[in-house]
Parts: sequence; C-alpha cells; structure tokens
Amino acid sequence: MQRGVMAGVEVILLCVAVSVWKPQRVNGDVCVAETLSQSDADFCHGRLEVIYPELEISSCSVIPRGQHLRDKISREWGPPRVRLAGAEKAKKYALMMVDPDTPSRCNPTRSHWRHWLVVDIAGSDLKKGDIKGSVLSDYRRPTPPQGTGLHRYQFMLFEQPADKTLSLSQEEKSSLGNWDPQAFIQRFGLGKSLASLQFLTQNAKDE
Repeated sequence: MQRGVMAGVEVILLCVAVSVWKPQRVNGDVCVAETLSQSDADFCHGRLEVIYPELEISSCSVIPRGQHLRDKISREWGPPRVRLAGAEKAKKYALMMVDPDTPSRCNPTRSHWRHWLVVDIAGSDLKKGDIKGSVLSDYRRPTPPQGTGLHRYQFMLFEQPADKTLSLSQEEKSSLGNWDPQAFIQRFGLGKSLASLQFLTQNAKDE
C-alpha cells in the first residue's frame, strides 16, 4: 500500500498482487489463498467499479488485512456506489451481488447467497455511480462466518431487455441462500454479463 497527497487529501493507493494459487488450510481443508487464483482474476471484465467510502475496487482483488477494511466492509459500510463509465444513458441495467462460497468455499451448500439485486437502473445513473432502480433484494454486507476463509463477493451487471419486467418468484423471495442466478438470467433473457467484478474477504477476527 502506498500513500500520496493530492489537493490536501491523503490518498491511499491499493496494490493487490495476482499470482498462481497457493493453498492454505482452513479447519483442516485446503481451499483458500490470500492471493488470487488465475480463474478468480479472470472473472472480472468490462471496467465495472465498486466504490466504498475508503476503498475503490476496479479489478478482481483481495481486501487487504490493514486499515480495518475487512471489518468496515462487514460492519459499517452500506451499499457501495457502482459505476460503469461506458453505460448507455438510454438503456436500463440490472445488477446482482452474490456470494458463491456460503457457508465456505470448501463446502458451498448455500451457494449462491443473494446479497443485492437491483433492476431498472438507468444508464445515466450508472455512468455516475448512482445506483437507483427497483430493489428486489436489499443490500446485505459481506459477513463471512469466522473460520470459513476467504469468500468471493461477485458483482454482475446486465443490460435489461426493454420488454422485460424483472422480478423474483415467491420461492426466491423466501430465501437468500441457494439462489440460482443463472436461472434468473435465463428466465429474463439477460444473456452474458456486460461487466463483472469480485473481491475476496474473510472474517476480520480470522486475521
């Protein structure tokens, strides 16, 4: 991490290494790493930006241990700003945030946990990072259970068909866990994500 000063404001530059996967043990199982695997790094595309009060994420990364960032993202900060500079003003978009590693990456029996789902986002707002729209699932902070290692938190953005009204079924509304995002995507013809981003973090008490 590097520090700089710009216009009298201290700026923290976050540098995250991407390397070959190096396994670590969590509760006796080998399944996590503090650096990104190549597949985790390759998840990101499309220049999506996720912006928290003290943290801007524009590429696949691991939330660092320092600056209490893992604690703040789990306990203090609300929904981030999400920005796509290339969004088209006249179009609408859908954004989903999921955790595929619930309760852990070794044993994802509740995958995918739905953390946020917003539809009818105007392209003009998305360009500014001002996510307004119809909230189908309220934002829920990343709160990986203690002792479960790193979790992936994935943001996926889709162009919303003009003739579709997106909604959750009653069954989907009844539970956040075991959600099938691919079924939702296929049901409404969302196609391939325009942009996606993920960060990895773990319970701050495990540091």
